[in-house]
Amino acid sequence: MTVISAEPIPHIAASLFTIFLIVLILPFKVRKIEENLEAFFLAMGILAVTVSSLWSVELVKEALKDPVSVGGLPIGIFQVVLFAGIAIYKFSRQIYGGIISAMNKLGLRFFVFLLILLLSLASSIISVIVTAVILSEIIAVMPIEREKKVKITVITCFAVGLGAALTPVGEPLSTIAVSKLKGEPYHADFFFLFDLLAVYIIPGVVVLSVLGSMLVSKAKGSTEVPEYTESLRFVILRAFRVYMFVAALVLLGRGLTPLVIWYFTKIPPQVLYWVNMISAVLDNATLTAAEIAPQLSLMQIKSALIGLLISGGMLIPGNIPNIVAAGRLRITSKDWARTGVPLGLVLMTVYFVILLLEGSVHA
Repeated sequence: MTVISAEPIPHIAASLFTIFLIVLILPFKVRKIEENLEAFFLAMGILAVTVSSLWSVELVKEALKDPVSVGGLPIGIFQVVLFAGIAIYKFSRQIYGGIISAMNKLGLRFFVFLLILLLSLASSIISVIVTAVILSEIIAVMPIEREKKVKITVITCFAVGLGAALTPVGEPLSTIAVSKLKGEPYHADFFFLFDLLAVYIIPGVVVLSVLGSMLVSKAKGSTEVPEYTESLRFVILRAFRVYMFVAALVLLGRGLTPLVIWYFTKIPPQVLYWVNMISAVLDNATLTAAEIAPQLSLMQIKSALIGLLISGGMLIPGNIPNIVAAGRLRITSKDWARTGVPLGLVLMTVYFVILLLEGSVHA
């Protein structure tokens, strides 16, 4: 494994910061890039690793294996998206029929509330990958206009990203956090993050569930089962695009790691909370690995993790559910950001005030 210099190297830092700005800005300015986000991120990831001189056999293996394995198990986001997509392609009538039946019985508004709430909490057990595939297909058949469908998708992905962090099997961020804190003084176990974050996350998930349900009106009459419109070729292509996106984020996260080590880890916790909004375009697992350590207080750990979790919902690259849902529902970067950025900023502000007040009480 290539060692990163302890001291900043100015020309490398400047180049990496430029790459970060390009990744942040160009998808909103250039339509071709917006339509080919996976290839763009892969190119930027390769460039970032090259600038950082961090190429290694281990990194290449990680980029190739991460999309197809989780926790050492031979199943990853690629297989889940591919096999679930094929299953839905083959049995769409039955699957969609069951979803529509539940909508008709519960009413659309209550159905959306339960969808967001239950999927968000279940994601900590069934993993964020499986949850992302389920929510994408359910939202795809909802009888609502596209604009509201996009908003509900973004809100659900925020909630799922929060809920998945309650256990180490939910998402990579929580896995890494527990792993880094398993020794002295915290002895983090399976329920460590639940005990630490549930009081913040569960109310947030409930609020997001209510917000999502408010976007839909009560359905008038029964909804018919829609036709499945995607070809098998597109289903397979979507799985490969997701593979490319995840591999690209591995490279981009590794390539930009020097910036995190040189600058972000030296920022005061209150400022770092906001700086962690970069996880909207970066793999938040990379930031977790760099920032979370046993030397931190519980308050510092909480603020860092909450900042990362919320920021992950703001843009498509920020979290796995975003990538899967945007690919399935063909949501563009601009469309996602119109809802994700304002909602993320509101959530960041609310949680910042809560953490600030809690910190002053315990000070």
